[in-house]
Amino acid sequence: KVFSGAISDYFRKRKFLVVLGYGLGAITKPVFPLATTIEWVFGARFVDRIGKGIRGAPRDALVADIVPPKLRGAAYGLRQSLDSVGAFLGPLLAIAFMIWLANDIKSVLWVAVVPAFLAVLLLIVAVREPESSEHASGARNHLALADAKRLSLRYWLIVALGAVFTLARFSEAFLILRAQDVGLAVSYVPAIMIVMNIVYAGLAYPAGAAADRFSARTLLVLGLGVLVVADVVLAMAASPLIAFLGAAFWGLHMALTQGLLSKLVADAAPAELRGTAFGIFNLMSGFALLLASVIAGSLWSVFGASATFIAGASFAALAAMGLLLYHPKTRPTEYMR
Repeated sequence: KVFSGAISDYFRKRKFLVVLGYGLGAITKPVFPLATTIEWVFGARFVDRIGKGIRGAPRDALVADIVPPKLRGAAYGLRQSLDSVGAFLGPLLAIAFMIWLANDIKSVLWVAVVPAFLAVLLLIVAVREPESSEHASGARNHLALADAKRLSLRYWLIVALGAVFTLARFSEAFLILRAQDVGLAVSYVPAIMIVMNIVYAGLAYPAGAAADRFSARTLLVLGLGVLVVADVVLAMAASPLIAFLGAAFWGLHMALTQGLLSKLVADAAPAELRGTAFGIFNLMSGFALLLASVIAGSLWSVFGASATFIAGASFAALAAMGLLLYHPKTRPTEYMR
């Protein structure tokens, strides 16, 4: 993620890396129905994840390059929304095709090849990369660690903020574990993710649009408050219905915060370093997610599921208090209104 973002800044071209990333994902899709051993499946999945790492930062930077600053919140909200639509429509379509094709999983996996290559074709044909004025003038950037020094204090505060948010919100895999823990049949356990993504998809765009008009601090505190509610509901859940309610609040938290954080990164980074900025932000958030999930898993193993979610709620509440109490010495508009 870091290197692809920096490379997109160096060459002043982002579309090629985005197409490469999605292309790697697409070419792995036929491997799954053709695979005869677990090694083939593992290898295809590994290449697919490399593709995801390559495309992430250049794609988010390209969104900022294309969209006017006053609409960035809406743009990132729409991206998150459409991503979540795929996250719940994909499994639903897979179930439908499994029923229609009498559980012929290889045929269903061949169906999945089609949208993967359509996405790449859409990128190649329909997406136009703008030539920014910052990139058009001046010498080409150097690939150097010193570039990180050119990123403002405001940017690094947003990176820290994103890491704190991620520490308070561990992996969504724990939602699946909680659903099973409260008695949801194994065959229906993935429905917990469908509920979460339906809420996420439905509200991410309006939440992103709100980020263009209202205080970032207010929306972030609201998002953390919703996460506290989600964690408390999941900690107290004694039935699948309550677990579904907690997952819905979790999706609302994601809608309120994820697009907004992307907008803040885009606003804080110089145009010629946006790819690098998103790469570093994604890297730090990834480390924070790994750490949060390790801690959550340890708490689950030692103290049980409720303790895991109560700890998450406590951390989110502390983060919200920190946001409310923090008052930068510089003008508010230079950090977050």
